Amino acid sequence: METIKGFVKHIIFKNPQNGYIIFKLVSEETEITCKGTLVQLDEGEFIEAEGEYEDNAKYNETQFNVKSFHAAAPDDAAAAERYLGSGAIKGVGAALAARIVRRFGNDTFRIIEEEPHRLAEVKGISEKKAREIAEQVEEKKDAREAVVFLQKYGISNALAVKIYNYYGMGLYKIMRENPYKLAEDIAGVGFRTADEIASKIGIHVDSDYRMRSGMLYILLQAGAEGHTYLPEELLLERSADMLGLSPQVLSPQLPNLAIDKKIVIKEKDGGRCIYGMSAYYAELNCARMLYELQQAFGDADRLTGAELDRISEKLKRLEEANSVRLDEQQRLAVTEAIQNGIFILSGGPGTGKTTTINMILRYFENEGLDIFLAAPTGRAAKRMTEATGFEARTIHRLLEINGAVSDDEKSFSGAHFEKNELNPLEADVIIIDEMSMVDIYLFQALLKAVMPGTRLIMVGDRNQLPSVGAGQVLKDIMESGKFAGVSLSKIFRQAGESDIVINAHSINEGREISLDNKSRDFFFLERNNINVIYKHMIILITEKLPKYVNAGIYDIQVLTPMRRGPLGVDTLNKILQQYLNPPSSQKPELAHGDDILRAGDKVMQIKNNYQLEWEVVSKYGIAVDSGQGVFNGDIGIVREINETAQTVVVEYDDMRRVTYPFNGVDEIELAYAITIHKSQGSEYPAVIMPLLTGPRLLFNRNLLYTGVTRAKSCVVILGSRDTVRQMIANESEQKRYTGLKDRICEIVI
Repeated sequence: METIKGFVKHIIFKNPQNGYIIFKLVSEETEITCKGTLVQLDEGEFIEAEGEYEDNAKYNETQFNVKSFHAAAPDDAAAAERYLGSGAIKGVGAALAARIVRRFGNDTFRIIEEEPHRLAEVKGISEKKAREIAEQVEEKKDAREAVVFLQKYGISNALAVKIYNYYGMGLYKIMRENPYKLAEDIAGVGFRTADEIASKIGIHVDSDYRMRSGMLYILLQAGAEGHTYLPEELLLERSADMLGLSPQVLSPQLPNLAIDKKIVIKEKDGGRCIYGMSAYYAELNCARMLYELQQAFGDADRLTGAELDRISEKLKRLEEANSVRLDEQQRLAVTEAIQNGIFILSGGPGTGKTTTINMILRYFENEGLDIFLAAPTGRAAKRMTEATGFEARTIHRLLEINGAVSDDEKSFSGAHFEKNELNPLEADVIIIDEMSMVDIYLFQALLKAVMPGTRLIMVGDRNQLPSVGAGQVLKDIMESGKFAGVSLSKIFRQAGESDIVINAHSINEGREISLDNKSRDFFFLERNNINVIYKHMIILITEKLPKYVNAGIYDIQVLTPMRRGPLGVDTLNKILQQYLNPPSSQKPELAHGDDILRAGDKVMQIKNNYQLEWEVVSKYGIAVDSGQGVFNGDIGIVREINETAQTVVVEYDDMRRVTYPFNGVDEIELAYAITIHKSQGSEYPAVIMPLLTGPRLLFNRNLLYTGVTRAKSCVVILGSRDTVRQMIANESEQKRYTGLKDRICEIVI
């Protein structure tokens, strides 16, 4: 085993799932490529690592395989070289910084401050340049000392500058007394980073600051699970487990957090619900804005008989003109949508939601009203456009997403929407499809841009999986019972000829489905051997289904409940890539952790990135459209991997091309197989679901229903008959703690 010491200059790749990382370490002026499974390593850290050198034939270089490492305090020379070479001093790059430090060592900063003329002893520095360097160092002395000080705690140059810009000289007091404040104030610093800094400084594990910051972190993590609050007991239990303290020690901190306006405590069913401030006020604001939108239309029951007759007559004429015959439920839905400021249309597949929406659209179009259509994802918006003939956009594009940096250099405002209460949407009617996918924060942004007097019509299926983000907006609004809504239940004859539709409703109602393969669009193949499932999956994708559903290989989607395991996303993608896009000398590749990214691969964006730029390019290479924003769940094809430019080009729907730097490809992953959760809002010509075994909490009715309803023409289930039956019988869903229903009931009498 050998030991090397230096600072992490650049992280080439980082896999957040398993901690595998490839990075460049600068050690004694030498740049070394290192790799290993290292948790919580960031650019700019000074470390001491143990491991072994090994030759990498693929990249024709020697790499250091790290077995273990620990943070080390940089000596003065190392700190000086990092600072001077960071770009902070104009005209001094990494190479010149190395020469300066090699000449003066630990005395570098003293020489620059007291004997600047001696810099001219270094090759490449004239007397004039020596004076310029000294002047810059003097001007930035406070910032430089702050950066060097923060480096000792493993904080990168970039983050150190951000901290200094925010706190100024007050950062020393913050670091000494409460480094956990960094997690609250500085983007890029989480609780675990602040906790690591605090432990180096010597902050006690039962510090008030640590306990409060830890509980806020647990609430933040709960939001990632879909919750907007946690019951007090669960919050204390999770916090105690993470912090290594007892719930009794933590409990007294809750009133203090409430006084500091960090949390909101609400009573419910004899217990207490603990909200983070942003989640609580998101729900409260949504409830208030919904009430205001409805109030603007007054009481629908006050419509006169003559007005109701006029609506009824107009609907009859529209039915005749469009050769449509609405049933009683659909007619009621259209009438309620016309009369109310807020209206919810729900129903499963084949119940006539599209026909109803189209009639609502024709009515308002005939009235001369301005109508906007939107959905949470690009695929859902595209489906809406095809179904209605009206342009539909993503909610993000409807609200005009903007990822600009704030003019205030101390803060980064991140993405924001141009459409809001000060610049509202100029529409008379707004229809949002796939509302089950909309989380509480996106819903709040939408409502801010909708002025009272505008009708908001929400369409969805409450039996689909809830949103990936926090909240269960559609379900909470419907369960409040405070707004007009119609749930369509009748399956229409044409839809009733599809076993996908029939079986979806049977699953939702907990009834067994036929698995005898007498169907034309719903097939079950009993396969209890994993390798046999792999084999048949590939045959289905490459030979059987493309011709059967008249679609391309990449249009057929494998959906699975899990990420891990032999039938999880990670394993399936490696196997499917091997057969659907095998290696070739004509296809450039990029090592991506334990995976390979190859030209021609089907990939998915796995996080919202509002600032990522895209462009549509003509066949002559000319950009004909451009914009910002690629969103969680967008699927595309890798068109180019450029080793020289170190970029990956992915083409998404509507020919939108996005260029990722190599260190940005952790935002995409292979998508030959995706989780059923990620498929929400999408529709595929054919869906293959491998269902063999899995955790009871995950393998439930709700998940199976969502997977089946993603298919347009064909569903194939590979696996165990008993597993399918158990999923249908399993009503259990992962509990979501949300309070929008409660907030609505508090406001709307």
